[in-house]
Amino acid sequence: MSEDPHRARWDARFASGDYVFGTEPNAFLAGESARLKPGWKALVLADGEGRNGVWLARQGLDVTTVDFSPMGLAKAQRLAAKHGVTIHTVLADLNQWDWPESAFDLVIGVFMQVFDPPARTAIFTRMKRALKPGGLLLLQGYRPEQLAYGTGGPRTPENLYTEDMLRAEFADLSILALRVHDSVIHEGCGHDGMSALIDLIAMRPRA
Repeated sequence: MSEDPHRARWDARFASGDYVFGTEPNAFLAGESARLKPGWKALVLADGEGRNGVWLARQGLDVTTVDFSPMGLAKAQRLAAKHGVTIHTVLADLNQWDWPESAFDLVIGVFMQVFDPPARTAIFTRMKRALKPGGLLLLQGYRPEQLAYGTGGPRTPENLYTEDMLRAEFADLSILALRVHDSVIHEGCGHDGMSALIDLIAMRPRA
């Protein structure tokens, strides 16, 4: 079977000694630290080199991080070892993974905008099902206005998020916050500069 060119591209991107998106957590995620509880089971999706999963483990969470790049996951494990924490890494394509259901207190998706709209909807559905009742979903992505900034993210307009789209996709959750903002971010060389962002915090209903 021939190698997936998309996976090969990300492996090549992660092959350098540097961390493409840095080693510090995403600012949105770190800014929500007051919502997190040690001992929670957390699922971090498309976590690449592990900066967000490792940070969550440092806060005392039980972390499973999923990515389809072996190179990224190897660097995630090295970053975890550097900080003296343990993370569970899963090598999987999110379109094909056998997702656990009602298993996590926290599900994180940060800049996971490589999926076209049909695949994205399917993944959002699985994210919601992976949450325990009362569990939290945190999602950050780029809006279409990001194309003008050119400071990171996909160049495919349909992969970007809008407020109306996220409200519709997560209408069956309790939306605790949905914020649209333009902010400067510095996340390695991959995301650097003024950025058009949207943040979602939602909870799976308990009943």
